Order: sequence, then structure tokens, then C-alpha cells
Amino acid sequence: MYRIAQGNTSHRTDVAEFVDLINRRESGQDGFFDSNRKIYVARAPGRLDVMGGIADYSGSLVLQMPIAEATFAAVQKNPEPGVSIVSLYAGFGQAFKYEIGVSELTQDYATVRQIFHDKTADHWAAYVCGVFSVLSREKHIDFNSGARILISSSVPIGKGVSSSAALEVSVMNAVCFAFDLWIEPRELAMLCQKVENEIVGAPCGVMDQIASNCGIENALTSLLCQPAEIRGTLDILDMMEFWGIDSGVRHAVAGSDYTSVRVAAFMGYRIIADLAGFAYKQSGNGRVKIQDDRWHGYLCNISAEEYGTFERDIPAEISGSEFLNRYGGTTDKVTTVQPHKSYAVKVATEHAVLENCRVHEFSDLLRSKPSVQQLDGMGELMFESHASYAACGLTEPGTDLLVDLVRERRSEGLFGARITGGGSGGTVAVLSSRYNEAVIQRIASQYENETGREPYIFHGSSPGSAVFGTVVLEHR
Repeated sequence: MYRIAQGNTSHRTDVAEFVDLINRRESGQDGFFDSNRKIYVARAPGRLDVMGGIADYSGSLVLQMPIAEATFAAVQKNPEPGVSIVSLYAGFGQAFKYEIGVSELTQDYATVRQIFHDKTADHWAAYVCGVFSVLSREKHIDFNSGARILISSSVPIGKGVSSSAALEVSVMNAVCFAFDLWIEPRELAMLCQKVENEIVGAPCGVMDQIASNCGIENALTSLLCQPAEIRGTLDILDMMEFWGIDSGVRHAVAGSDYTSVRVAAFMGYRIIADLAGFAYKQSGNGRVKIQDDRWHGYLCNISAEEYGTFERDIPAEISGSEFLNRYGGTTDKVTTVQPHKSYAVKVATEHAVLENCRVHEFSDLLRSKPSVQQLDGMGELMFESHASYAACGLTEPGTDLLVDLVRERRSEGLFGARITGGGSGGTVAVLSSRYNEAVIQRIASQYENETGREPYIFHGSSPGSAVFGTVVLEHR
């Protein structure tokens, strides 16, 4: 039987449940680990995107809360040069398995990405195996032995609470523990972002990985995404709390809507840089380098007042081919402008600039220990954020209905709501007075009656993976 030999479990019941899960599997026919070797366990929570969302890739300030639901990764070194994975995600009712040689994962990013692109049924394994690719390439780690990895998660997939970041962060931490590697928490989060960008092929920002790795329980992580400057935390006050209500509509960061809005925002920055007279040069593959000593390459460093001076010259829409002919490309390293597509540039650009303003105002209000009246102001900023997502085409009827239901119950201790993360489905974040579960449940019931979809409700918080630390299991 495996027992905890060292590590701080933070008295969380899910830690004991994960150890019990391992012991049940190892005592039956599903035995996976070598009882003579230690097992290294990491835990990484999902996150609730309270404010900021898709403005992260434009350099915005964002506010993120690590949620109670988490992903566990147990890693055991294996003398054989291969990676064997068993994944047990809650709600699937079956184990998913994957095996690959370590040598295949130490090739260039494009080659490794193609491996998983060609195996659509096993694409989930890219989030796990990409950890070895990124550590090998970025940190020059020579994996002369392999690993057995068991994953279990209570973070629902496709709900907009970053199950992908929780998976990447838990696996990378557990691999680092097992192979005796130390990586500073912020850097580790950025390496996890690279897994998603380079191996999975999803053009996400870094806020999810930072929140999952560096977040503090019952606090909002304040992160300036330039590229990942942690500005500390904001305590969630006793008079307030945050909830998440799932729309039941699957969300995906790799989806075309999210990518199109991201591309359009970078197009907007490129056009504004041209209007401002900044010098640039081509860097190939539809990308440019801009000499920008004013905003330092980030759209969100443009103030609302400055944006107003450029607004009339930003096209509402432009085709990819026309943009490339006129401007040569964007500064984004993880997306490309598609010549045959048309992009809604103005709304994407305006969203990034004004969302950053909203997040700063929300942060200032929270830091001032707000009154009920100020909580109403914070809630209104959330409603404005949701409306801006809608203008970008990143909401859908389910999330819009949830936000409307919250608005209708503002007299019952609800202050505001907005869609989270990449949008196009997923979870709505709600700002509420403390101990208001009954009202949240009534909203969920009304939503189910109108849509036929029973929403998952997120409530509570837990520490980020770096704060949680390591748990080592030994067989006794």
C-alpha cells in the first residue's frame, strides 16, 4: 500500500482520495506503478477568470481565482525510455491510455505537434507529453529514462475554467519533482503555456497557467500579462464571494472564434503602430517586428484616450489578404493571418484596450475594501466586460441567459456577471454577497428549466500548485 512519506497535504480531502485511488488500482488488475520506486504527486487547480479574459494576450491586467476543483498527476521514473500515461478524468467512466518513446518527444516542436495532430483520438496526450518536449528544448533536460504518469481530475473539461492549464501544470510539477529539477514557479507556468502554444497548438495567453501554479487560496491573482508580471494578490473580502455557473455549452481555446478575435486584436495593434509612424521590418511567415518605445508592443498599454485618436482609422473589418498586402503581418508569434478570412478588427482592438481599463478599475475598487455601492460598481464592470465579449462574437445564448438572470436578481445580493476565459460557451463568473447559495441555486434551476441543461456550479478556492508543493508516496 502506498502512503504519504513526505509533503504538505494542506489537509485537503482530495489528496487522500487520490492516494486511495492509486491504492485501489494497484491492488487490482490495473496495477501500473513499480512498488519499489517512489511516486511524486502534484496538484493543480483550475481557475475562475474574474476579470481580464482574452485581453491577456494583448498585455492586460487580469484577475484570476484558483478554484476548488483540481487535477492530480502522479509520476514515477521508469528505467525504460518511454512515457506511459493513464488518464482518469471525472465523468468519463473509463481510463484513457497512451504510450510514446521519449526520443520522439525530443524532436523539434513542429514534428512533435504533428504527432498528436495525426492522432486525433489521442490529442489529449499532447498536454502531458508536451511537458517533456518543452523541458528538453527550453531547459536542455536529457531524459535518459522514461516515466509512468497517472492523472485524475475533477476539473470539468470544456467549461472555461482551464482544465488544460491544470493538466499541464500538475504534470510539469510532478515531472520536475520526479527528475529532481527546480524551476521558479513563474517560469514553470510560462513553460506550460509553451506546451499549449507549441505542442497542443492552442494560442492561449499565460494567465491560466500562472493562476493554476502561483494562485493563492481565497484570493485573486493580479497578473500583468507583459508577459507575466505577478502584481500580488487581492483578498476576497468576507462580505463577498465569487461563483461560477457552467452554461453547459462546451468551450475550447483552440476554437476558431477565439483565434480569429486574437488575430484581429494583433491586426489592430499593427494598424495603430503604423498610424503612429513606428518603424517595422519583416520577420517572415506573415510576422513583423515593430520598433515601439511608446507601448512596448502591447495593445493594452494604449490608454482609452489615446485609442480615441486612432479609432476612426481602424477598419471595422478587413480581409486577411488586404491586411497582409498593406501591413505585412502582425507581431503575434503563435497565430497567423489567413488571407481568405475576414477579421473584425475594430471590436477586437477596442475590447482589449477597454477591458484593461475595466480590470484596473475593478482592482482599485476591490483594493479599497469596497462598500455595497462599490460592489455594484464592480458588478457593472463585469456586465460591461460581457457585453464587450458579445460584440466580439464570443458569447452564445446560454452564457447570455445566465448573465441576464443575474442582472434580474441584483436586488437579491448579486452584483455582476460575465463570461470567462476564451468565451464561446463555458462558465459565467458571478460576483455575489456572502452566503448567497440559495439565489445561485435558483438561477441554476431557472436556467435548467429554460434550456434543459443542468449547470455545474463552481464554488470555493484552493492553493496553486507551487503553493501546494510536493507529495511523495512510498510503498510500505
